[in-house]
Amino acid sequence: MGLPDAGERAYAYAKACGIIGRSFVGKRIPRLAAVGRLSELDALVFPGSVRELPERELLPDMERRFTERAVQSISAIIGCFSRPPEFLVRLIRGYEYADLKSVLGALSGYPENGRAAPPFTGLGRFQTVNFKAWPDLAEMIKGTEFTGILESEGFRVKEGSRSKKDIGDISLQTALDRFYYKKLWKALMALPRSDRQFSEKILADEISLRNAVWILRLRTYYRMQAEEVKNHLASVEQKDPRRSSRENALLDFPLDSRAEWKGWRWESLLNPAEGGEWTADPRYFQNAASRRLYGMALHKFHLRPFSLDAVFVLSS
Repeated sequence: MGLPDAGERAYAYAKACGIIGRSFVGKRIPRLAAVGRLSELDALVFPGSVRELPERELLPDMERRFTERAVQSISAIIGCFSRPPEFLVRLIRGYEYADLKSVLGALSGYPENGRAAPPFTGLGRFQTVNFKAWPDLAEMIKGTEFTGILESEGFRVKEGSRSKKDIGDISLQTALDRFYYKKLWKALMALPRSDRQFSEKILADEISLRNAVWILRLRTYYRMQAEEVKNHLASVEQKDPRRSSRENALLDFPLDSRAEWKGWRWESLLNPAEGGEWTADPRYFQNAASRRLYGMALHKFHLRPFSLDAVFVLSS
């Protein structure tokens, strides 16, 4: 695998700095805090494309534009490399995995439910799924790695073929997550140690937090037991077996006793107790986890200029 030369790294870092400079971080954060309505946020963040929509329609529209802007920024940075490392390509293709999961959810029950194709994020030359072939799943994933993933999990790919499971099954969603993180981790470990000093730590924490979110969701919303939950978790090779042990403890913690979680690795991200009563809130934890990863990435960005770490922390 060829690695970017010094010139490409410097150019990518300069472009990344420009993107950070235009973002609402650091001294520009108070401007976001001063916003009181979605329409005001729209005008602040997208001054050139303000939408005249009811707020219930404006929110998903803004989320889509946020994603598109993020992908454009990441693509511009990765595009600085004549031969982008597989790790960075895998990273941006995380959007493709997310879009495919949305497609599979929409296809569940189609055409009875009459759902239109969900929106997808264009990745340009990094995209492998032909989302425009909706609702033909086989055509959408033809020639991609996803065909093998779905078939190995026992899901129908070709129209009219028999399937052990339905495409809306939650196990397929988690199978895609597991495959994504497995490939991403493998690509990361193929890089020289000097290029993944921070990336390895951040990605390991991301996977750990992702598993914690899934455990909370599956135990809270689906009432799954520990052994069943384990089938839906992602994993990477860890040199410290104690880490897996600490994370597996989450499978047995009571969901209605905050005190029992004391000393857990991510305890600070749990929702606080109110009025002496407490129930674990998966959504609160997920938002807190996202903020933690964002803060970690932003802090590390300027510490290793011209390394692939810098590109990763911006892209993540």
